[in-house]
Parts: sequence; structure tokens; C-alpha cells
Amino acid sequence: MNKAKILIVDDNQDVLFALNLLLEPYVEKIKVAVTPDKITHFMKTFSPDIILLDMNFSRDAICGEEGFDALKEILSIDPSAIVIFMTAYADTEKAVRAIKAGATDFISKPWEKDKLLATLTSAMKLRESQQQVNSLKEQVESLSSTIIKPEDVIGESEVMNSVFETVNKLSETDANVVIFGENGTGKDVLARMIHHNSPRRDKPFVTIDLGAIPENLFESELFGYEKGAFTDAKKSKAGRIEIANGGTLFLDEIGNLTPAMQTKLLTAIEKKMFNRLGGNLTLNVDVRIVAATNADIHEMVEDGRFREDLFYRINTIELNIPPLRDRGNDILLLADHFREIYSKKYRKNIVSFNRDAKQTLLKYKWPGNVRELRHTIERAVIMSDDKTISCELFRLNKNNRGSKAESEVYNLEELEKIAISKAIKRSEGNVSKAADMLGISRFALYRKLEKYEL
Repeated sequence: MNKAKILIVDDNQDVLFALNLLLEPYVEKIKVAVTPDKITHFMKTFSPDIILLDMNFSRDAICGEEGFDALKEILSIDPSAIVIFMTAYADTEKAVRAIKAGATDFISKPWEKDKLLATLTSAMKLRESQQQVNSLKEQVESLSSTIIKPEDVIGESEVMNSVFETVNKLSETDANVVIFGENGTGKDVLARMIHHNSPRRDKPFVTIDLGAIPENLFESELFGYEKGAFTDAKKSKAGRIEIANGGTLFLDEIGNLTPAMQTKLLTAIEKKMFNRLGGNLTLNVDVRIVAATNADIHEMVEDGRFREDLFYRINTIELNIPPLRDRGNDILLLADHFREIYSKKYRKNIVSFNRDAKQTLLKYKWPGNVRELRHTIERAVIMSDDKTISCELFRLNKNNRGSKAESEVYNLEELEKIAISKAIKRSEGNVSKAADMLGISRFALYRKLEKYEL
């Protein structure tokens, strides 16, 4: 209670003096008022944790109506205010009415010192709980992104329809999911879509970017910490897994987890419990794991760089998002979607792309995938002075534009060489995956790689 700020409202100077003298050693600050009309001022300038409020201020008044009027005013300013009524004319009926009206507690005058201190201690614990809940809500709001609805995910290509079909099958399950895909393909968007379609849709969706967190901060970021756990821990903080309780925890770039980080995460997932850093209290947690990566986790498991038991724990279902260059007409659908968004944002009347612009968008290889397309369209909208966007506004990398010469190759060996190169690139060097794409055995692919010196 030594951090509590208390406002005492009473018209009796002796009462104010006695309470001030009694409570001063136990609280941080005390302010006093002799009339209820000062309450609003102190609530705005002092922000009390607890308000000790007399029920009667007029001479000979014993009904307590003035106190109830003041309580109503206090709760209109702060519905969660902690108000403790004080009166020399206490009775059960009045106490019950006070609690129903929103008071936290009720004490009689003259008070018993130990009982008064116990009441204030309980009230301060309630206040701290309220503040922690509000803090968690703020963190959830800052960490949770805008809900992604199925209709907001753009795609009509066969490869994307296959992805959507799997997502629909997951809709009423709690299965953990790993999403594979190149950078910029929209793994985070798909993760939010999975959450939105799940039974946990009304609970938090919390993201943690494992590629951006140093190993020495991983434990405190994921599990939180108690005050004093380390030098800069001046107050307790809930971790991402605690904030996500009941909802979905999105582990982005999970392939960046070090072995030590993998072990700590596996323990929390298996036991469904954890401790904050520096804390002794074990907290239970119930989260659905959706992870994403652009790495070949299967190969990392084979090489011992990723724990097999952790991979199987999080990998109930696999989803593979294809790169944008393999999605055909989806490129134009997405481009038109972004054109509408940025035309509204920048207040421009841009209605379409011209023919050359569409052909350029379709031929470009999009190494940055959907993210690159979004930025390209935004820049084009900003720079455009017409209602139609032309290809000159895209400023795309010439090295990634579709080659006409490549599409006109008819030599079988050259075509095979091109196909193998593309398969190796798309599988990120994984020979087994590339062989599956090409419909040949892994040993046959090794021979062809050697033949073509690839």
C-alpha cells in the first residue's frame, strides 16, 4: 500500500487530521477535501487510487444521499474508481445500497485502526489488479493487428485456391500450423486468416518476430518478467505468450530460433505453463501456435539445427504459400486491390492500368512478392498524374523482368536446364523438393545437375 495515492473527502477537520496522521506512514500521497465539489478537480489533477468518502456533509444529515450523489459523479468520471464510504450512521441496508451503487467497501466511524488498514490494503490490491488488466488490454490492442476476413485475402489462382481449401478445413480446429513461403508472400496475412476462422477468433492474436529478437531478450519477450529480474526491470511485464492466452500466438520466422530458445519454447508448449523471468509463480497458458518461415525446416531438422520434437509439436498442418510469380492473374487482382487502397489514401481518381502496365506486371518475376507489388503500386499511384497507370511508373528491376528470349527456347536440353534451375531456386536448394517438382528421382536430378554443371 506504500504506493497508494488517497483522496479523503470529509467535512470534519478532526477526521481529516486523524486519517492523515494515521495513513501517512503507509501511503505515498494524501489529499483532502472538505466538500464533494472538489472531487472532480482532484480526480483530474491527482488521480487517486482510493477515495475515502464521507456520506453526509450537511449539518444534521444522516441519510447519506450526498455521499451517493458524489459516488455517482466519481463513477461517471472513472467507472473503475475505488471508493470506500465512511459514516457514523452505519446500518446494513445502507451498506448494501452502497455496494450496489458501485462503492468498493464501507467503514463505520469511529474506525478500528487494523480494520481500516486491512480494508485499504485490499482496496489497493484491487486497484493494482485493475491496472494490470488495463495494461494487458493495451498490450493486446497494440500487438493484435486488424482482423483479416476471408474476403480480404486476394487470390483466384489454382495454387491459392488449394491453400484456401486447407484453411477452410482448419476452421473449427485448434491444430497448430506452420506456414512456408518466401519473404513477402503474405504469411502473416494467412496466419491472421487462420485465427479469424478459428474458435479463438474473439481472443488475442499476438505476433512475435523471432528474426528481430536477440537471443538474450527472447525469454523476457516471450515469457515476460517480474520487477527486479534484471537491471532495467523496474516493473513487471507480461510476455507475448501470456498476452496471447486463449488466443493465437504467431511465431514469425521460427527458423531463426537458436537451440536454447527452441528448448525453452518446447517446454512451455508441452507443459502449457511457464514462469516469468525472475518469478516463482507458475502460470498456465492455452495458446494455439501458428508459425511461419522462409527456411527449409525439414532440412534443418535433418541437419540437427532444429529440434525434431519441437517441429512435430508445432507442425500438425503445413501450408505452402506460392511465390507471386507462380500465381498468374492473381498479380493483376492484387495490383487492382492496392490501386483502390492507395487511390483513396492519396485522394486520386485512378481507375485502371493500361495494357502495357498489365503486361509488365505479369512478366515481372517479383522477387519481393506481394510486399514488393504493394510498394510498387503505391509509388505508381503517388507519381501518376492520369486516371490510368502506365508501366513507366513502376521502375522495376530490369534483371527480374521476363525474358522474351527465354520463352522462345525450343531446344529440349536448354528447356530441361531452365526447368531444373527454376526448381532448384524455388526449392531454395533442397534437392529432394526440386526432384519432386520435376517428377524425377533425387539421384536422377543429381546426375542432371552434374551434366549441366548447375
